[in-house]
Amino acid sequence: MWGRGEIMRGTMCSLAVLAMLAIAPLGFAQDEGPRPGGGRPGGGGAAQNSDDNLLPWDRATEGYTKSAGSVSVWRKDDSLYFEIPSALLGRDFLWQIEAKETPSGGYNGTAAGDSVVRWDRRENRILLRKMFFNNRAISDGAISRAVAQSNVNPIVRAFPIRSVSPEGNVLIDVSSIFLSDVPELSARQLFGGGNMDRSRTFVERVNAFPENVNIDILATFTGGAAPANPFGGGGGLGRGAGSQPSNTGVVNHSIVLLPETPMMGRLFDSRVGYFSNRYTAYTNDFPGTKAEAFINRYRLEKKDPSAAISEPVKPIVYYISPEVPEKWRPFVKAGVEDWNEAFEAAGFRNAIMCKEAPENDPTWSSEDVRYSMIRWAPLPIANAMGPSVTDPRSGEIISAHIIMWHDVLKLGDQWYFAQSSANDRRAQSHPFPDELTGELLRFVVAHEVGHTLGLPHNGKGSAMVPTEWLRDPKWTNENGTATTIMDYARFNYVAQPGDGARLIPKIGPYDKFSIEWGYKPIAGASNPYAEVMTLDKWAAQMVDNPMLRFYDNFNSADPTAQSEALGDDAVKASTYGVMNLKRSMGYLLPGMVKLGEDYSEMNRFWGSLTSQMRTYIGHVVTVVGGVEQIDYRGGRGGDVYHPVSPQRQKEAVKWIVDNVLTTPTWMVPKDITNKLGSDGGTSQVLAMQLSALGGLTQDARLTRMVQNQVHQGSAAYTVPMMMRDIRQGVFGSVEGRNFTLDVYQRNLQRAYVQALMPRMAPDATVARPYAVAEMEALRALLSSAAGRAGDEESRIHLRDLARMAEWALANPDKVAPPAAAATAAPQGRGGMSCWICDHHLL
Repeated sequence: MWGRGEIMRGTMCSLAVLAMLAIAPLGFAQDEGPRPGGGRPGGGGAAQNSDDNLLPWDRATEGYTKSAGSVSVWRKDDSLYFEIPSALLGRDFLWQIEAKETPSGGYNGTAAGDSVVRWDRRENRILLRKMFFNNRAISDGAISRAVAQSNVNPIVRAFPIRSVSPEGNVLIDVSSIFLSDVPELSARQLFGGGNMDRSRTFVERVNAFPENVNIDILATFTGGAAPANPFGGGGGLGRGAGSQPSNTGVVNHSIVLLPETPMMGRLFDSRVGYFSNRYTAYTNDFPGTKAEAFINRYRLEKKDPSAAISEPVKPIVYYISPEVPEKWRPFVKAGVEDWNEAFEAAGFRNAIMCKEAPENDPTWSSEDVRYSMIRWAPLPIANAMGPSVTDPRSGEIISAHIIMWHDVLKLGDQWYFAQSSANDRRAQSHPFPDELTGELLRFVVAHEVGHTLGLPHNGKGSAMVPTEWLRDPKWTNENGTATTIMDYARFNYVAQPGDGARLIPKIGPYDKFSIEWGYKPIAGASNPYAEVMTLDKWAAQMVDNPMLRFYDNFNSADPTAQSEALGDDAVKASTYGVMNLKRSMGYLLPGMVKLGEDYSEMNRFWGSLTSQMRTYIGHVVTVVGGVEQIDYRGGRGGDVYHPVSPQRQKEAVKWIVDNVLTTPTWMVPKDITNKLGSDGGTSQVLAMQLSALGGLTQDARLTRMVQNQVHQGSAAYTVPMMMRDIRQGVFGSVEGRNFTLDVYQRNLQRAYVQALMPRMAPDATVARPYAVAEMEALRALLSSAAGRAGDEESRIHLRDLARMAEWALANPDKVAPPAAAATAAPQGRGGMSCWICDHHLL
């Protein structure tokens, strides 16, 4: 997401082990031998009882209407029969459940989940089994039998056979599985939980096709809550978030026949980012279990395997759902097809395309699991999400279901104003031109499509670019603003007016590399293990080329894996960013206020500027005590962990002192703050300063600074050094005689003393000795300074702080517990979903 759902990731084994396994046959435990309950893969098992109790076919189907397909559906009102050919008994089907229509506050396209199921025959019953593939036997023989015996797949329902056709097709009544809420195939979470009310649940529509069945159910659930905003903020529009008597909506069941032979999987490697399906492998050739995973990717095969670049046999197609606003559709299409550039690196031309869904086809369903869809949700949620449906047997992506919430447009505008308005006149007043908003939407779509191609967030993508390169129009136009569009590197805040650099991200060098690594065919490889040596050589390119490095999501300890960041130098990039923020502050009144309107829009965009400043603070703070992590392997690179140099850490603290602890009055101009509140912006400034101080002094950071002394010895930037630098930043204004302290300085000094106190408690952690030493230094400083102050307000303030310090040192057992300290680390916008504000999450 910006957001995918939780995807299990596997861990690769050593190359030596994989090389041994390259000669072993790949198999799945569930496919070996007879399964309990009868039936083998590819067949239905023979009926062992007489068919005397079965109805004649004509009588059994009398009054029903048939929708013919791979599995035909017979319907009469709310009664449903499945006609299953004997050849499909024992075959794997993917069963996807999704919301098609929802109560107020929900949104269509929400998935309840997907499962692999099989229909098996046992005498005169058809068993519906839910299949699991999390334990697999890689070798034949006893280990395969052992795995099969320990992994019996559950029977979800058993259906009496009502009739058998002359061709041998079996007829079963499946009404109950759609008109009640079966735990293994439940839709209740789509509608706030609760229980399905059978008396208010109906079959809406049935369509059968050569490979799948789509069934819509108008379902009512009672006793649950209103559909909730998945990113916080309560329930839906027009309803509270509390208990509701009823929730009604349309549930779509899409059941598709999976390939009889699964696509050959490609084994996961943590050096190249892919979502994956994890499993535990059992083999005769390895002493113990092995964690393995197949990456998620579409099945893409060349029309001409001998050609360096060929069109695919079957391209990847995304459909724009009919509810997507017309004026944004060209930008959505462009965002999808931008990925063709990356697929050419993998040897495919015109690999991916985008079409508008047919609006007048009664058999078309945007919920159909066969189709990759881009949906539009009319809710005030500033986010987008790119989940996909995969075949767990192989990692093959069956389809994607991207959701764009309406207010993602608003969020894009806010970020672009804060980060790029100094370089783009179009963004200096609001509303933006449609062309600009469309360009921002195109970027969002391209990012979400990347998720649905199998790619997770790459937290290192921005930090691998030298900061000064982001001011270069040639480099940015060719490569974008980061190595990958899958990082949370939004818009180019480093570029300065006149540079002419590109401002909006695009498909970058890492994107092309990762698509090549995941999708390029490897000639002669007959099983996943035969690909490993080649894949390792490709992945090893990241040793010498940092542009190809990957980190899964973000890391609060690693300054090269930060959300919302740009460039390889956080201090330099943030300095450029602040220069642009100061320029953008001047656009608020002339550009965001219209005649006769209130100041709510100006407040929204002022908030985007202050939020951006907090983001820069978070990036710089992470440098202190920072440790860069690089995913090197044996013989593929050197040390994995690299502490940040002492000089860079000291520079970071100096930046905080100069730009944050020294009052950033440019952020609170009176002509803005006097229209938005009565405190003159003091609360905003103090919150920002406390965020920086809390981040610098959090326990995890202090611990890393102590540990870094092991690597850096006497040259290390130590905690006492940092505390002295912070003290100078907070109390440097009390030097000399006849000084006066303004309200911003007094607020900061008082908050600093108060924040130290809980760190002095006897049960406090690593911070305690440093907090005590700092308070002792402050006691002496404050007592001296109070007598040198030039006004009564400053003297009263300093004397009170001195008394607080004296009391805290005398009564460490009475200070507030550590949890009460304002020590939360500053974080950028970031996590499970891609665009929503204030999440790491992002």
